[in-house]
Amino acid sequence: MTEALVPSTQVPGGRRRFRAVVTAVVPESDALDAGAWRELETIVSRALSARPAAVRRQLAAFVRLLSLIALVRRRRTFTRLSAAERFLLLGSRSNSRLLLVRRGVWGIRTLAFMGYYARRAAADAIGYRACATGWASRTSPRPS
Repeated sequence: MTEALVPSTQVPGGRRRFRAVVTAVVPESDALDAGAWRELETIVSRALSARPAAVRRQLAAFVRLLSLIALVRRRRTFTRLSAAERFLLLGSRSNSRLLLVRRGVWGIRTLAFMGYYARRAAADAIGYRACATGWASRTSPRPS
């Protein structure tokens, strides 16, 4: 798979639904351009490719379930809700009595955060400079 083209089937629930989740979890992602979205989706796609097919299916089903919940509760699909409404819906599901639903929310949130913050531009913007060589790679003095 190339970074230039990530099939929508590689992100949970399809590109449109997954982007709706990401913008609810990371509001700053709303300002991403097409290239940044491709990078985010590639990061998520690569992470999911290492997981069993059953896990990928469960995540996709959960994202579709969010749309169904939104339809029942708000009479609109998840993608049609405002970012604030999507955030509230995810928050309410993160407190569900059902462990499986709570796990779904945390799993999809983790993917959203990973996809957004693992991009080079996001790491640079927040000053993240982790390196495999540790502190030896830093040019500034070690904090006390």
